[in-house]
Amino acid sequence: MPALVLASSSPRRRALLEQIGLVPARTLSPDIDETPRRGELPRDYAVRLAAEKAAAVQREPGEVVIAGDTTVAAGRRILPPADTDEIVRQCLTLLSGRRHRVYSAVAVIDAEGRLRERVAETIVTFKRLSDAEIDAYVRAGEGRGKAGGYAVQGSAAAFVRFLSGSYSGVVGLPLYETSALLAASGIAPSDG
Repeated sequence: MPALVLASSSPRRRALLEQIGLVPARTLSPDIDETPRRGELPRDYAVRLAAEKAAAVQREPGEVVIAGDTTVAAGRRILPPADTDEIVRQCLTLLSGRRHRVYSAVAVIDAEGRLRERVAETIVTFKRLSDAEIDAYVRAGEGRGKAGGYAVQGSAAAFVRFLSGSYSGVVGLPLYETSALLAASGIAPSDG
């Protein structure tokens, strides 16, 4: 079985791979420009970033590289990475009481250098959030560094009124799509 390389510094993506029995031989953090292109749609943006992350890491002969990107969108608007408390607050305020989409793209470069991609689209609806709920969530720091300013696997689960699609995709890596891509590249989760 080829060695698996995870092109991500996300501990969530590594934990999700381990959940299906796969432990990457190496983990590398890709360095790419994640600025959306003018007029780029959220789905296309997520797929492009996943592919660019996979291509950005150095692959040894016989290795399979996997990368992912999770993009939260309100309509056609791509929400920025929530790097600060203020961005977390802005994201939660925007998402409060409304439906949004989460695009979780996976890109795999197999041992022969072929690129395969898939994307999971999940619809999430938040309840209407009070200022106190937003303040408490921001103070807790859980949304910092997360797509859309929230972690669905944490206390933000209490905000979710409806979810249709891939729960693991909202966390950071759609496991159904990931398993299919890796199997096509010679890595079966049951082998892990």
